[in-house]
Amino acid sequence: MNTSEKLIATEQRLGANNYKPLDVVLTRGEGVHVWDTDGNRYLDCLSAYSAVNQGHCHPKILAAMVEQAGRLTLTSRAFRNDQLAYLYEELAALTGSHKILPMNSGAEAVETAIKAVRKWGYEVKGVPEGKAEIIVCADNFHGRTLSIISFSTDPDARTGFGPYTPGFRTIPFGDAGAFEAAINSNTVAALIEPIQGEAGIIIPPAGYFTRIRELCTANNVTLILDEIQTGLGRTGKLLAEEHEGIEADVTLIGKALSGGFYPVSAVLSNSEVLGVLKPGQHGSTFGGNPLACAVARTALKVLVEEGMIENAAAMGDYFLEGLRSIRSNIVRDVRGRGLMMAIELEPEAGGARQYCHALKERGLLAKDTHDHTIRLAPPLIITREQVDWAVSQIEKTIS
Repeated sequence: MNTSEKLIATEQRLGANNYKPLDVVLTRGEGVHVWDTDGNRYLDCLSAYSAVNQGHCHPKILAAMVEQAGRLTLTSRAFRNDQLAYLYEELAALTGSHKILPMNSGAEAVETAIKAVRKWGYEVKGVPEGKAEIIVCADNFHGRTLSIISFSTDPDARTGFGPYTPGFRTIPFGDAGAFEAAINSNTVAALIEPIQGEAGIIIPPAGYFTRIRELCTANNVTLILDEIQTGLGRTGKLLAEEHEGIEADVTLIGKALSGGFYPVSAVLSNSEVLGVLKPGQHGSTFGGNPLACAVARTALKVLVEEGMIENAAAMGDYFLEGLRSIRSNIVRDVRGRGLMMAIELEPEAGGARQYCHALKERGLLAKDTHDHTIRLAPPLIITREQVDWAVSQIEKTIS
């Protein structure tokens, strides 16, 4: 047994069986590349589900983390620290937010938003206690907590974990008419992904979010956009909402907020929604800790200063063009926005996972989703030459 085989065997013996990873054991990362324990190099086309938009082990984020770790890592929110106010200022300047609540994971940000909009619904909108409803979309993915899986339509995520949290109304994604019909006097919010990532990079029709914004404004419904995967440059804009020129009332960010160094998320809001939370009503020991704040500040800085968002737009168009030029009778659809792309295969192709295995053998790491779709999301620093190489490997694999 070599090192990787031993490590895989140990994982299978001792680990809970809640993941089915590709059998590659990674030990090092730099920029767009990762290396396994046998010394093989791969182009990472998953970016840890968009958590490493800035590339692996970005030297400036690393330096900020090391420096802060040597000074102060955690105070809890019982005391103040000298990094949180700066993070607030910089996030507000970048996104136009009026209030910010820092958490750790994306799922925690979602839970925070659900709690806050329910409270807002009772205290501000005047919904009867216990009757608040949130509109969500079929095929959504917002996390793995009990409340979140309560409104999932994915049987794997949901089955066997009941009883479920009530208060959610599910409609088809991309259907503004269904959204309008679902609104009633108890509707406090809509929680939507600008692009459904886990579902296979599903992009709504043009004008959808413009209409959703109009309906939310007209009916005093809080629009929450889950930008945990789509935000921070992934789609070629800082936030994916910018593609339709709208503004959410509440925006959720995470993943790339730390460049993959540390779990950091945030709820970005207008003053009204987060304004309902009073001391003791919500929080987290690690939320807003000085190490997280220092890392997030630098992760945001390099994203903007090093032109990663613009690069995502240019390389995304170029990558998509390359993928669409591939001639293959097993490809049903190629779609994407920025560097968030998918190749959907015909059902008779025998599933996407085998092609992800084949790509791994060629030195490219990608992940299958929903059986027939290969998802592609390289770090936002990818170059034209690296895109050319990736397209050639994909073409050789699926042609």
